[in-house]
Amino acid sequence: MNILGVSGLETARQFKQEHWPGLPEREYRIIQGQDAAAALVVDGKIVAAAAEERFDRHKHSARFPSSSIRHCLARAGISIDDVDEIAHSFDYAPYRKLFSLDPLSERFYREVCSKDALLACVHREFPQFPCQRVHQVNHHLAHAASAFYTSGWDDCLVVVADGMGEAHGVSIYRGSPSGLQPLANMSALDSIGILYSLVTLHLGFDFNSDEYKIMGLAPYGDPQRFRQCFKDIVELRPEGRIRIRILRNDKTRDQRENYTASREYLGKHLVAARTPDDEVTDDHRDVAAALQECLNQVMLHICGYFGGVTKCRRLAMAGGVALNCTANGCLTKSGLFDEIYIQPAAGDDGAALGAAIQRSAQAGEMRNCRFPTPFLGPRYSLDEIASALADFSDRVEVCHYSNPEETCASVARLLARGHVIAWFRGAMEYGPRALGHRSILADPSHPEMRDRVNAMVKMRESFRPFAPAVSLEEVDRWFDVPPMTRLPYMTTIVDVREEFASQLPAITHVNRTARVQTVCQDDDPVFHALLRAMGKETGREIVLNTSFNVKGQPIVNTPQEALSTFLTTGIDFLFMENLFIRRRRQPELSQGLLQEEVVAFP
Repeated sequence: MNILGVSGLETARQFKQEHWPGLPEREYRIIQGQDAAAALVVDGKIVAAAAEERFDRHKHSARFPSSSIRHCLARAGISIDDVDEIAHSFDYAPYRKLFSLDPLSERFYREVCSKDALLACVHREFPQFPCQRVHQVNHHLAHAASAFYTSGWDDCLVVVADGMGEAHGVSIYRGSPSGLQPLANMSALDSIGILYSLVTLHLGFDFNSDEYKIMGLAPYGDPQRFRQCFKDIVELRPEGRIRIRILRNDKTRDQRENYTASREYLGKHLVAARTPDDEVTDDHRDVAAALQECLNQVMLHICGYFGGVTKCRRLAMAGGVALNCTANGCLTKSGLFDEIYIQPAAGDDGAALGAAIQRSAQAGEMRNCRFPTPFLGPRYSLDEIASALADFSDRVEVCHYSNPEETCASVARLLARGHVIAWFRGAMEYGPRALGHRSILADPSHPEMRDRVNAMVKMRESFRPFAPAVSLEEVDRWFDVPPMTRLPYMTTIVDVREEFASQLPAITHVNRTARVQTVCQDDDPVFHALLRAMGKETGREIVLNTSFNVKGQPIVNTPQEALSTFLTTGIDFLFMENLFIRRRRQPELSQGLLQEEVVAFP
């Protein structure tokens, strides 16, 4: 069967703008159904996936993922007529009576959440697709399927934690050869994901978008000052349960829509709400530290209890909270589990994949295999790259290398001399992390490199750390992990070995941790070859690896976007496949540029 999974609720933002007009722009992110995406599963095998934001260029886009769908179909070489099912990663039908309690909620159900609203989007883009072949999958079940059936394990605990699905903030499953068995769930009134997002908003960042910034800010603060406040807010209850008291303060429809009573509590008991343009102070750093500590404790409490009950020594996770690398690191260090797997597209874009997987599993087709590095997005031919280069021919010069080995050797020489490189190669990654196909690279040993990339290239907050990509063979040399520890998705922090922290200042966070990505030859032979080339140049098979985009922009997708971003930032050079690109008539301020690279240009 060809099963197409989709995520997103296209009309949610429009509905909120219509019924709550005049709110600050940031308030309109307090909605369900962002991060629209599409994923295609063919006869139980994942063949393509992409988020809609990479096509329409709006971060966290909620638009019906028509461009993502067309990418998936093209990659598989099929048409929409060949699709047996479309599976959507929300199913509000079991909760329809709850929406009938007031007229506004009833209208919200009809216009945003119902199957009719979904079918309207499907038929706008694919008018002939049969209604009976469109299905809905419970949101947390979709997340759970995305984690379990890509773990490669026949038995494990599965934990889903996010803001909320249809009605829940946490769901627990047992994965086994017979499928996913639900064990427990917790109401969205006790959602640690919603609390984390509300504090993110309170600290001047964006709800349901910037939570990773709070994770990066937390190590700069002291949790002690606000520890008791979060203990008052979050109660750890028996049997792995939690209770978040302040979310019950929002009683009216208006309060629930914008969590106004909860946010008023935060203003009274933490610090005054920060606006995005305000300075980040010690107060904000301390709140972030206490919030992160609270999340760590909650995840240990939930996972520890259900791990003990089930006696499972393997844990698979998905949902937005599963992207919190610090909490994942705490779980790893706890010893509660022998192995932990985080589905790399753990947010709602990954729920599109989960919906397709769950329907495939129900049909008896799904094969439970460990997810390789998810290079499931578009790739571009040399002709397409050449066409893009022609559009920028008055601004760039191009040098052709004959093979990947020469390309990697050149990149390594440039990195070792302090240059910042944009790296565009192969199929785009699925999920929020750039894993070596749409990346900005630098040498992590240069002390000024983090500040330089933050200020001149990424144009983002200076406190945010960068991640290292390291060869699988050398991961234990630089980081405090056993030899050949696989961390391919950049979803967990580990400690940098104390003796090497000073040698890797650009990727070592203030608390001596790093969000590591390991690269093995089987998963990505060219990126692995680049790391090996770095080893020959510097003695370290490691690079700083961050996503190829600037603040507020999705990761680049097309060659045109790669060239435009390169030319409007402080990136020194761009490599697209085996093409070496620099600004035309770039003065030889490239002091570290080797003579052979200079001569190679016309």
